[in-house]
Amino acid sequence: MLILRQWRHLKGASGTGLTNCLTTQIGQYDSKLNSQENSIKHRCMATSVGAADPKGVLQINGQTYPTDDWTNVTPKILSYLGANKHVQRNHPLSILRQRIVNYFYAAYRNSRGNPLFSVYDQLSPIVTVEQNFDNLLFPTDHVSRARSDCYYINRHQLLRAHTTAHQADLIACGLDNFLVAGEVYRRDEIDSTHYPVFHQLDAVRLLTKETLFGRNQDLEIFENDWQLKSKTSAIPETSSKCLDQTKQVCHTLEAVKLMEHEMKDVLVGLARDLFGTQLEYRWVDTYFPFTQPSWELEVLFKGNWLEVLGCGIMRHEILQRSGAHNNIGYAFGLGLERLAMVLFDIPDIRLFWSNDSGFLNQFSEENLQKLSKYKPISVYPQCTNDLSFWLPLGVEVDAGFACNDFYDLVRTVAGDVVEQISLIDRFKNRKTGKSSLCFRIVYRHMERTLTQAEVNDIHKRIADACVENFRVEIR
Repeated sequence: MLILRQWRHLKGASGTGLTNCLTTQIGQYDSKLNSQENSIKHRCMATSVGAADPKGVLQINGQTYPTDDWTNVTPKILSYLGANKHVQRNHPLSILRQRIVNYFYAAYRNSRGNPLFSVYDQLSPIVTVEQNFDNLLFPTDHVSRARSDCYYINRHQLLRAHTTAHQADLIACGLDNFLVAGEVYRRDEIDSTHYPVFHQLDAVRLLTKETLFGRNQDLEIFENDWQLKSKTSAIPETSSKCLDQTKQVCHTLEAVKLMEHEMKDVLVGLARDLFGTQLEYRWVDTYFPFTQPSWELEVLFKGNWLEVLGCGIMRHEILQRSGAHNNIGYAFGLGLERLAMVLFDIPDIRLFWSNDSGFLNQFSEENLQKLSKYKPISVYPQCTNDLSFWLPLGVEVDAGFACNDFYDLVRTVAGDVVEQISLIDRFKNRKTGKSSLCFRIVYRHMERTLTQAEVNDIHKRIADACVENFRVEIR
C-alpha cells in the first residue's frame, strides 16, 4: 500500500496530527489503490457517458458516480485509468520520475540521514472541483475550469487536470516536504506533442521561522502589521494576473528572498542533473493562481529555449486553510512527457503508451544516470484524409461546437492511429447562414503500415459519428 510503502520516508517530515491523519488516509486510499491494481485487463466500465440524464451513472474501478449535464468523460479516456506508465519498470517516464526522486532524496536529508521528501505516485486521479481548483485559488471564471478543457465525471468531480490538486490535502496531513507524480487529464488537440493523458511531477517544501532563518531568529516570515484572515475566506471571483511579483502582502522581503534562493538553487541543480553541468538557463516571470511570485525555468537546448518547469512561493491562503499557519513554502511542477521526449529523443507522444517490445526494450532502469536515446525501428507511412461538414444552423465554433469535442470523438472512434488533426478551413455561407469546417486527419499506426482501405473505413466511421453526435451535414 502506497502510504505504508512511503512511511520510512516520513520520519523527516514534521507537522501536527501527522500520524492520525496518515492513519485516516491509509483507509481512504487503500480501497482505491487496490481497485486500480486489480483492474489491469478491465480497468473501467462506463455507462451513460456524457449523458445529461441526472439518473445516469458511471462505474469506475468499482465505484459508482452520478452523471449530469457536466459529464463529458469518454470510455476511451477512462480506459487509461490504472495504466500507471510513470511507475512501469524500464519505461522512460518511470526512469525520469525515479531520476528526479533520487535527486531530491540526495538534496534533502534529515539529521538522521534519511530522505526528507516523501513520494506519492499512485494517488487516485479522481478528484473534486474543490481539490482541483478551489483549494488552489483558481478564480471562478478561470478558463481552465471549462468543460472544453477538463474531463468531468459530473459537476462536482473530474479527472485531475494537474497533480497539484493533492497539495492542500497532503499539507493538511502535516506533510511539509513531498513529491507527487501521476497521470493528469486535459482535453486538447491531436498532434505529436499533445495527448489527453500525460504525467506530471509536483513538489512542495514548507519551512518555519526556525528552519528558514537558523541563527537569525530576529527575522520574521510575516510582516508585523499583517493580520491573519479567515480560514474560510472565499476564492477569487474574477481572474486577475495583477499579482505583485515582488512578494505577497503577508510575507517579509527577507523570507521571500531566502525561499526564492533555496528554490532556484535546487531547481537549477535538478536541471543540471538532467541536462548536464554546462547548462545555460534563465528565469522568466509568470503567473500561477497558487504561487506568488512565480517563475518558469528555461534551458538552452539545441539552440532553442526549452521550458522545463514552473515554480513559485506558495500563496499563504492555501497554507492557512490547510493548517500550516506559521509556514512559508515553495512549490514546483513539471511535465514528464515534455522532458522525456527531449532527453530520450522520443518524437511522438503516443509512443509512451505503446506496448511494443521494440520500443520498451530500448530503456532500462539499471543505470539511471544513462538515458538511452530512442532509435526508431521503422517509420510507417502516413495516410491523410480530409473531413468537411456543415454545422447546424446557428451553431458556430466555440458557440455550440467545441473542437475538443471533435477531437475526443476521433479518439473514441480511431484510438491512437490518428497522429494529428488540423483545422485547415472554415467559412460561412452567406445564403444559408451555415458554417463549414474542414479538418485534415493524419493517420499513422505506431507498429505497422495502415492500408488505405483501413483508413477509409475508420474515416467513414468518424464521419458517421459526427453526424450522429453533432448533427452535422457531411460535405
